[in-house]
Amino acid sequence: MLFTSYEFLFFAAACIVLYYVLPKKFQWKFLLLCSYIFYAFSGVDNLFYIVFTTVSTYFITRKIKSIGDRQSLYLKEHKGELDREGKKAYKAVQKKKQWRLLLLCLFLNIGMLAVVKYTNFAIYNINEVIGWFGSDNTLSFLDIALPMGISFYVFQTMGYAIDVYRGKYPAERNFLKLALFTSFFPQLIQGPISRFDDLSLTLYEEHRFSSKTVSLGLQRVLWGYFKKLVIADRMLVAVNALIGEPEVYTGAFAFAGMLFYALELYADFTGGIDITIGIAQALGIKVTENFIRPYFSKNIKEYWNRWHITMGSWFTDYIFYPISVCGPMLKFSKWTRGHMGEAIGKRIPVWTSCFVVWFATGIWHGASWNFIVWGLMNCAVILVSQELEPFYRWFHSKVNIGGTLGFKIFRVVRTVLLLSALRMFDCYRDVPLTFHMFGTMFTEWNWGELFNGSLMNLGLSLTDYIILIAGAFIIFMVSMLQRRGSVRERIGAKPYPVRFAVWFGLFVIVILLGTYGIGYNASQFIYNQF
Repeated sequence: MLFTSYEFLFFAAACIVLYYVLPKKFQWKFLLLCSYIFYAFSGVDNLFYIVFTTVSTYFITRKIKSIGDRQSLYLKEHKGELDREGKKAYKAVQKKKQWRLLLLCLFLNIGMLAVVKYTNFAIYNINEVIGWFGSDNTLSFLDIALPMGISFYVFQTMGYAIDVYRGKYPAERNFLKLALFTSFFPQLIQGPISRFDDLSLTLYEEHRFSSKTVSLGLQRVLWGYFKKLVIADRMLVAVNALIGEPEVYTGAFAFAGMLFYALELYADFTGGIDITIGIAQALGIKVTENFIRPYFSKNIKEYWNRWHITMGSWFTDYIFYPISVCGPMLKFSKWTRGHMGEAIGKRIPVWTSCFVVWFATGIWHGASWNFIVWGLMNCAVILVSQELEPFYRWFHSKVNIGGTLGFKIFRVVRTVLLLSALRMFDCYRDVPLTFHMFGTMFTEWNWGELFNGSLMNLGLSLTDYIILIAGAFIIFMVSMLQRRGSVRERIGAKPYPVRFAVWFGLFVIVILLGTYGIGYNASQFIYNQF
């Protein structure tokens, strides 16, 4: 059931209406029912995976919690019998038990994710190695369908398990509440990857109907559909044409495709998140923001603090920091300080953690080498930028342009171009081809063809390009206005005729100018595949 299908619109509308009609004590239970119905539409067999994650996480985290409770009781009862070292030793034993349980939870769930998502990728690489030795005895691929949203709900639930282990909050006692946290339907398809202590604040609360709350939520949903249907799906036509014939569309066309895809991906992904957050808001539930004007970033590190924020924070909190401060890493860092110098030694934990995070980020996006290389290229750019910080400071001490508007615009444009170039690995899905297409931008000087009418051969008319330019300008202006606060709140403060004109006008634009597929169902969101 795609967000852009009639079925989903009817489903979401029915959920919102019934949610407020039902007695308030049944609201969160009703959401759980809706979430499982929604997930069943992706395939009843897929329910096994989400139920397995929920059940395994529930019982293991409850066991972790019970060990902590017994520890507290034991220490209280034997307060006068244990010295400091005795308490420390006892706590270490209990912590080790909890650690083993956490590892079991991670092994079961991330292992399940790895099997369904990466088995055929592993088989492909094994077959490639076998082929190098001239053998024809290759392994057969398995017929495994990737369950919808599994990367999102596994990561979200494993974050919960790690937080319980760390003692950030106690394990949820109500199994059904944990099931709702795992399966909350608006964010199943493409996130955000919520934290339990954030989402649970409003997920289980009783909510009274508020016309303002519902209105604001539906306004954001409409804004999301504008991005997706009017911009992203229209841009998709040209992007598919460009990457579909790489032998024809080289040089300047590769550059155009790079920028086209940047707009398509932004409108597609942020549009989907707008729909997610909007539906949740209409239900009175607060979901974490996942984007904060990423294309206004002045460097790649800032960009990743603004783009897919919940994914970035997940990798930072649960992979980067644990690796960089773990015992073996600190020992290795100490060894390298003694053998390779202080400068190298203190960088080893950061370099290693960054490498692991970006390798994991790449392969999380897809089981193929283009995503892995994309992740490692991001890692390389970030690390090189960090190492060049002394040079940047020296340069700005000599050339005082850092605070000028022109230099700020340059940094933003530079970041957008750099990230767009890296995303070519996503476009072409082939590492050698991506490097080749990037190289043609500098070796084939066919820039004049962008202005001789060739762009009209990509499946878009002049009207389509005008709509895209106007739509991109609207998105840009809204982003600028958001720097001073919520645009919806400011529109809401206007007289009724103004409010009606804005939102009804946007509705008409989506209906008339949206790009629809067969049966008036638009294409799926890009992040559905993850």
